[in-house]
Amino acid sequence: MTRQAKEATLVVADKAQEIFDLPGLTVCGQSDQRIAALSVENLIPLPKGSQLFSLPDRHPIAYDTNTQSYEVLKDHNAVAAFIPPGYTQTWTAAYVETPSAKLLPLYSYAPVACYRGAFYVPAIKVDARKVHDISCLDHVVLDRGLKAFRGTRNRLIGHLAHCARTNYCPNAINFFMGRHECPLPTSPHCNARCLGCISFQPKGSCPSTQKRLTFAPTAEEVAEIALAHITTARKPIVSFGQGCEGEPLLAVKVICQAIRLIRSKTARGTIHMNTNASLNGAMEDVCAAGIDSVRVSMNSAQEEFYHRYYAPRGYTFADVCRSIAIARRHKKFVALNYLVMPGFTDRTAEFKALVQLIRTHKVDMIQWRNLNYDPQRYFKRMQVDPREKYLGIQRVIEQIQDKFPRLRHGYFNVGNIAADRLCL
Repeated sequence: MTRQAKEATLVVADKAQEIFDLPGLTVCGQSDQRIAALSVENLIPLPKGSQLFSLPDRHPIAYDTNTQSYEVLKDHNAVAAFIPPGYTQTWTAAYVETPSAKLLPLYSYAPVACYRGAFYVPAIKVDARKVHDISCLDHVVLDRGLKAFRGTRNRLIGHLAHCARTNYCPNAINFFMGRHECPLPTSPHCNARCLGCISFQPKGSCPSTQKRLTFAPTAEEVAEIALAHITTARKPIVSFGQGCEGEPLLAVKVICQAIRLIRSKTARGTIHMNTNASLNGAMEDVCAAGIDSVRVSMNSAQEEFYHRYYAPRGYTFADVCRSIAIARRHKKFVALNYLVMPGFTDRTAEFKALVQLIRTHKVDMIQWRNLNYDPQRYFKRMQVDPREKYLGIQRVIEQIQDKFPRLRHGYFNVGNIAADRLCL
């Protein structure tokens, strides 16, 4: 890298996968069809735990400060960063695909710049907690936790051990280390076909990043894990709806029975569910059973684009909104797992739809999570109006904060405030 660069210079890769910057060429960001040169004010130092990728068959776009024009660098590959949880990227990497370009793996792709000898990316820190930070993982403590359950006959614990060892799943690691949020995967089935599903991808697509749960655990197996975590962790959260399973509401009977078993033993901790909120009756049931909080995933607050991403089977976006209303009626803590894609999330129509959804349902929190999918293929699927104006991701977040000052913002689950107090 160039030392003491005065501008945010573009970082690229050569055919040998060597990464370096190009003085005189400014890093650019992409936001759907919009390309823009990024200034230092748009950037933050590359967060610890980020990964850098060379993107094959993708030529980077740079801004030439000498000619004051944009250029496609056909002799180089684009470089992108996958930033860790807790940071929301504001631009995607700017590049032009070659005809042989294949679908990218399931990551988000931020542009990378060099400034004063260090890497920088366009992103906002939205959550300072380190609940998913495995860069400081203590392997001795993890191994001790894994050994403690070596003789178990609980199939779900064996599944989580594989997730912790093989996939480095942060929540599975948290369970064996007795901290933060513990996963309770229950459903091997799903009623959606999300573009970015990390546990199922059709043939011809990119590989899924982890294997899906292949069995339906019993309520007793689920409750055993939950109680083990709740009795040892500080401010514990146990959560249904993990990346290694389908939709938890499809396993509503087991989940309701598990919740009752847990609550028959302790009132401590937060029982949470990450869900697509597709089944209104099941949402009624889990709320009545005693769940504390739910997080509803969506890429868009507009029905048309929600359906294009989730490809729901047997439910609609209207059902999702009804389930949110059900949870609020039961006075549950409701968060939105809002999947952010620069160039889509910050469009004026999407912003207005999000404002209306928050105002109507009075949700408690937004988790500004990066949407892990090939950005250019995402826009091909969404088919948005190219004439629509952009606000910018940072401006969207700031305006939502201004309009709803009591709304919480972050990246990770926090659970029910009342339940949190039980754990102090």
